Parts: sequence; C-alpha cells; structure tokens
Amino acid sequence: MSERLFRILGLVDDGLIEEAAPGAKTAARRHPWRRYAAIAACLAVVCAVGWQFAERLGTCGADGAANTGGSGINHSPEPDEGQSGTVTDHEPLSVEGTTFMSYAGPVFPLTTVEPDTGLTAERAITWDFAAGTYQDGSPRQWGAAVTDGYTLTNPTDSDITVTALYPFAGSFSQLETELPTAAVNGEAVEAELLAGAYAGGFQGVWRSDGKGGHELDGTTLNLAHPDDWTDYKSLLESGDYLARTLGDAPVLDIPVTVYEFSDFEAPHEKYQAATQAVEFTIDQEQTTVLTYGFNGSSWDWDTGWRQFSYFVPDGMRAEPEYKCLVVLGRDIGEYTLAGYGDGGCDREIDGVSCTVTRRETTLDEVLDTLCMKNMRSYTDSRAVDQDNAFDVLSFATYRRAVSELMVQYGVLSGENVTDRYADGRLDDMVGETMSHTRVLYLSLPVTVPAGGSVDITFQLWKEPSFDYGCSGSENVGLQGYDMVTQLGSTLDFTAQTAALVNTDGIELVQQNLGFDLENGVTEVSLAPAEEHYYLEIRPKE
Repeated sequence: MSERLFRILGLVDDGLIEEAAPGAKTAARRHPWRRYAAIAACLAVVCAVGWQFAERLGTCGADGAANTGGSGINHSPEPDEGQSGTVTDHEPLSVEGTTFMSYAGPVFPLTTVEPDTGLTAERAITWDFAAGTYQDGSPRQWGAAVTDGYTLTNPTDSDITVTALYPFAGSFSQLETELPTAAVNGEAVEAELLAGAYAGGFQGVWRSDGKGGHELDGTTLNLAHPDDWTDYKSLLESGDYLARTLGDAPVLDIPVTVYEFSDFEAPHEKYQAATQAVEFTIDQEQTTVLTYGFNGSSWDWDTGWRQFSYFVPDGMRAEPEYKCLVVLGRDIGEYTLAGYGDGGCDREIDGVSCTVTRRETTLDEVLDTLCMKNMRSYTDSRAVDQDNAFDVLSFATYRRAVSELMVQYGVLSGENVTDRYADGRLDDMVGETMSHTRVLYLSLPVTVPAGGSVDITFQLWKEPSFDYGCSGSENVGLQGYDMVTQLGSTLDFTAQTAALVNTDGIELVQQNLGFDLENGVTEVSLAPAEEHYYLEIRPKE
C-alpha cells in the first residue's frame, strides 16, 4: 500500500492535463452498487440500532433514566467516628465499576507542556449534583457540575512560567456544553482550545455466525469510541498523543485534479429519485479518486472501471448540492455521463444533465473548500438559539482535524486505511470529524512566583456514562462518573481530594471513593497509588 501511495502522490501525467468532455466512448456496464451495497447494509444495521435507541430515549427520557428504583447498595467503607462531612483517608475499594453502553470519559488531571516544571500540586475535585429541570419545569437529575481545582506551588527562589494544559474528553459537536471555563486566582481567563486526533478505533459489523449467534465480521466499517477509562490510558500514557496535538498540522499540498458538477437538470416530476452517474476506467496503481456529494459507487477491481452516482439535486433533499470528484495521481481521462430513473442505475432515462468543470489545485485547497461548506451548513441547520459548536470552535482547529483523520485512517494513511474511509468519501470524513470522540485541551500560560502559589480552577458540565433507556439493561437509570489521578500529567501531586455537594436527589450505588452519604462523609482524600476512581449514582424517585 505504501508503494502504491508513493506512486499516486508522485505521479501526475502532464500529457493527460486537458479538458475532458462527456460523450466519449461508453464504458462497459457492471452490476451497480457492488461495493456500496455491503457498506449500506452495514450502515443500515447501525442506523436501525441508532434510531431504535433514539426512540427508546424519547420514550423513557433523553437521559436514559427510566423510573426504576435503585438497589440502595452502598459499597463505601464505614466512616471513622467523628469524621462526618470531613476529609476521610481510606484504602481504595476493589469493586469493579460498570461498563456502560455510552461512556462519557473520565475527568483528567491538569498537566503542562513542560516535562519537568519543578512545581508541586494539590488537587480538589467536586461533583455538584444540584437538580435541574426539564422545559416543562419537572425535576431532572442528570449530569453534574464539576469543579476541578489546583494549587501550584513553587518551592524555588525564581519565578516559574509554564503552559498549563487541561484535558477533557469530548467532541466538536458537543463543545457548547462540554467546554470547561478557567480561572486563575479567582479571575476568569481566556484559554486556547487545542484538539487531539480521533481517540477511538474501528470494529466490524455484527453478523450471524450460522449457529444462532452473532459475531463481528472482522472489517473496520464501524467507529468504536472509547468505552472504558483504560482506552484513555492506552491513548495518553506514552505522551505521543499530546505530542502530536502540540505538533504541526499535516500539510497536504498534494496536486489534485478536481471535477465539479453543477447546473443540474432532471425530470423530477416523473422520477423523484432521478440519478446521474459518471463512469470511467483508471489504472488503480496510479490513480485514486475521492468524492464529495455522491450517493453511490460501483467498482470493478479487475478492470479499474468506476461508476459514481448521485441523486440529482431538487432543492428539497438535505444533502450537499456541491458535488465533485478529486483525483490524486494520474488523471481519469475520458468519462461518460448518464441519467437513470433511480439510485440503482438500472434504467437509463433522458433529460438528465449537468455542467462539469475541471481544474487543477491541491488537496489542501479542496479540504479548505469542503470544510467551509460543511461549517456553513452545520451553522445554517441550527436555530438562532440552538447550540452551535462553531461559536467556540475555530475553523483552523476543525480543518486541521480533518487533515489528521485523512492521514490517520483515510486514503493517505498507508497500511492504516480503514474500510470506513477506504472508498474516499470526503463527506464522511468532513462530517464525522465533528462527532468523533477526542481529547481536547485548554491551554493557558501560568506564572508561579518564587516561593509562592497559584490557584487554577476549571469548571465543566459532565454528562454521565449510562445505558440506553428501555434497552433492557439492568443498569438503566444508573449514572456513572469517573476520574483519573495522574494519567498523562507532568505535575508532582502532593495531595488530591474529592467531594460531593447537593446530594439530596441521589443515592450512591457503587464507588471506590469512600463517600458515605448516610453518615455525612461527603469529602475524601484520594490514595496516591490509585490510578482511577469511579462513582455511580441513581436519582431518587
């Protein structure tokens, strides 16, 4: 694959740089949708499950909290006499936490760009479970306001300036609710937002094993977001993830040829799914074709024949009206255009036409254009009072993430290319970058005076980990929260504590922190050797 990529990115045949016109020789027809039929079937399963969960959440509440009573089991140790409501030292409990269907990620510790700061740090984290309300005014016990505070102390006789980094798990599409705020010595400060690459992986599709069960088919068609804190441990503990985040963005100044489709015409009054297809034959060792705005594809691996198709825009469908082919390497040469009565491209019809414009540019310029279009479409699809990620997400940060995805898992990733992105659908990469789980960072400079201290406080809203409402799980209604004490941090922590406030509306079900609400123990000290702490609560009826 790497040898093939070298040829693709290094070969541009000047002899083929000329305007291609429709109406050249007709390519042999192949069975359409051969490649995309498999993907569509897989996505149909995923979408069906997604819609099923959406319906369940709508029936049982968007927070997945069905009206089921908790067990009331409390695995906290007995509090020391006289310690009610105060910091309690304890040995971490060994009870394992729940693996939830939807994992929100832990609260991470503060770190710095500098590997050896000379600073010591104390940390105090608080989960605030004050109840909110639904729009109709009914009570809603969902999520927690987290205050994560640090005191950095400088034991030396010289001022120390560091770049503090506060990591948090999230996605671009949820930044309006997930983005923490920062304060230094009680004064609010502006922090720069940095974004790490996609934090998850990929998995196959569940298929029948022929024995009454199901098994994954071994492909990499589906996203597999982190589902446990250890996934983040694997991601962050080496420091490579942060190093890439702080490094330079990929430069994709690769020469490409772009075919843009516009001025669409079709007999929509007769054919509601009127489709246009472009066909050509390529040398697969010297040409790679990326698409944007196309709905279907059919390939013949033996001959190099390609057919890409799209539903002719009718001003009604919620899909991009901008459509293009992006050619890396040797140009496609002659091509044909044809119209069909539906997306299957089985019945050719008259009256379907468009204008094709060919130009030469770079992949970077193409991605600039597509990301800008997606950003505008994303914004336009939201009401004026609706959360919009781009109110806090810069175009440059979003654009960089798309390039990183192409190099990480797309057609530019060599042996790492995944089935999900191997077909070169830029729509998927540009769109899914918004929802990918990643570790993001707030970056701010901090100067700690000689012999002095600085307080840094981060506040964030943390949605819980949970099982989907009405999924049949015994854990429906359970909310999970967790934290890691030192993962990925450069700081030398001398003490860490955790606290709960506004707990009247919750009961503790499982934890390894040592809280005991019945006996008033709402603040505990954390064991330095414990990597991970978790807390699972259930709202009281």
